[in-house]
Amino acid sequence: MELYGLGMPLLVLMLTFLVTIWIRRKGRRSTFPPGPTPLPLLGNLLQINFKNIVEEFIQLGSKYGPVSMIHLGPKKMVILNGYDVVREAFLEKGEVFSDRPSLAIPEMVFKGHGLIFTNGERWKQMRRFTLSTLRNFGMGKRSLEERVQEEARCLGEELQKRRGTFFDPTLLFSLAVSNVVCSIVFEERYDYADQNFLNMLDLMKETFQIVTSPWAQIFDLAPNLLKHLPGPQDKLFKNFDKIRTYVLEKVKAHEKTLDENCPRDYIDCFLIKMNQEKDNPTTEFNYENLIVNLIHLFLAATETTSTSLRYSILILLKYPKITKKVQEEIDNIIGNARSPSLEDRLKMPFTDAVIHEIQRFTDITPLGVPRATNQDTVFRGYHIPKGVTVFPMITTILKDSKYFKNPQKFDPAHFLDEQGNVKKSEAFIPFSIGKRVCLGEGLARMEIFLFLTYLLQKFELKCDMKTEDIDISPMPNSGVHVPRPYQISVTLR
Repeated sequence: MELYGLGMPLLVLMLTFLVTIWIRRKGRRSTFPPGPTPLPLLGNLLQINFKNIVEEFIQLGSKYGPVSMIHLGPKKMVILNGYDVVREAFLEKGEVFSDRPSLAIPEMVFKGHGLIFTNGERWKQMRRFTLSTLRNFGMGKRSLEERVQEEARCLGEELQKRRGTFFDPTLLFSLAVSNVVCSIVFEERYDYADQNFLNMLDLMKETFQIVTSPWAQIFDLAPNLLKHLPGPQDKLFKNFDKIRTYVLEKVKAHEKTLDENCPRDYIDCFLIKMNQEKDNPTTEFNYENLIVNLIHLFLAATETTSTSLRYSILILLKYPKITKKVQEEIDNIIGNARSPSLEDRLKMPFTDAVIHEIQRFTDITPLGVPRATNQDTVFRGYHIPKGVTVFPMITTILKDSKYFKNPQKFDPAHFLDEQGNVKKSEAFIPFSIGKRVCLGEGLARMEIFLFLTYLLQKFELKCDMKTEDIDISPMPNSGVHVPRPYQISVTLR
C-alpha cells in the first residue's frame, strides 16, 4: 500500500512532465514551415521516395505551400517551391541563406577545403580569388573565347572522323568541355586519344553519378554506420584518391617551372598567392584548398556543361524545323568562312532564344544546389533554425506557368517578343541566384553557344531513331536531369 501510494504521485508527475514536453515540442513545430508529421527518430524517412526525390519535393510544395519542411531522421530540410519565394530567400535575405549545408560525403572527401562546400571566410576568399583569376584569364573576354573556338574546331575534326557511322557523342562532348577547363587551370589541352585524360574523365563521370544518386541522400543520414559497410562509398573514395593524386602531380610540375612574373593559369596564380602569404599563419592559400578547388572546377564545369550540350543535340534532333531555322540564321549572320563568335549572339535572336529554352526545358539541376541558414531566422512567418538545409527547387521556377506559357513544352517563343527579339524572364535562373550563384555561369553560357553554333554551322545531324520516337524526358531516378541515350551521325553541310 505504501508503494502504491508513493507510485501514483510519481506516475502523475511523469505523465505531466511528458505532456509538458509534447506540448512544447508541438508548439515549436507549429512555428516551423508546414510538412508531413515526422515519426520519432525516423522523421519522414518512410514517407519519402528517394528514387523520385524531385517529384517528391514538388508535391510537398503543392500540398503544403511554397515553404515546407521535412525531417530526414534528425535533420530538418526546408523546401522552397517557386521563383518568388526563392528570390526572397536568396536575394532579400541572401546573407542568412548563403551557407552550404554540412554533407557527409563532401566532409569526408574534401575535409572542409575548397570553394563549393565551405562557408565563412574560407569560402569568401576562395570564391573571390577564383572569380578574379577566371576573369583575368578570359572569363567573358576574347582570350577564353578563342580557347572555346579552338576546342570547337577540334571537336568538329573528331566528328568528321566518324562520318558515315552512328555513335554516342557523350564522350566527345565531355572531352571538349573538359579541355576548356584544362586550358584555364593547366594551360594545356589534351588529345582526345590521350589515355590518362580518358581515364581521368571516366573517374570524374563515375564520381559525379554516385554523388548525385539517391544513395548519396541515404548515406548522408547515417554516414558513421554506412561507411563501414560495403557500398558505393568504397568506389567513391578510391576515385577521389586517384583524382587527387593526378591533380597533385600537376601542381608539383607547375612549381618546378613557375615564373611569378608570367603566370600561365589558375595553378600558377594560386601558387604565387601562396608564396605571398607564406608568413601568414591563418592564410587560406595552401595546397589542400588548391587541390580541392581544382577538383571542384573540373567536376562542376565538365559534367553540367557537357550534359547540357548532349541534351541540346537531342532536342534539336527532335525538332528538325527549329534546327533548320537556327541554321538559316547561322548562315545569314556568320556564313561558313569563319567560326561563330560571342558578338554574333546579339544578332541571332532566334538562336539565342532556342538556347535559353534548351536550358529552361532541360532543367539540369532541378533541386538546385542546396543552401543552409547561418543563423536562426523568421521567413514568411516561419521559424527556421540555424544550419537547416534549404533546397531551392529550380525546376518549379523554370517550369512555372506564371512566367512561361507552356512550361512542359519545348517552345523558343518563351524567350521571343512579338517582334522576334529576345525577351528576358526574371524566372530564368538555371544557375541559381544570390551570393552562391554558379561562378561558372559565364563560361557555361559561352561554351554552349559557341559549341552548338559551330556544330550546326558545319554539320547536318541525324539520329538513330525516328523523330517521333525520340524521348526528350530526362532519365528517371536521379537528382539531376540527364538525357536518355542516343546516337548520331554527321555529314558536312
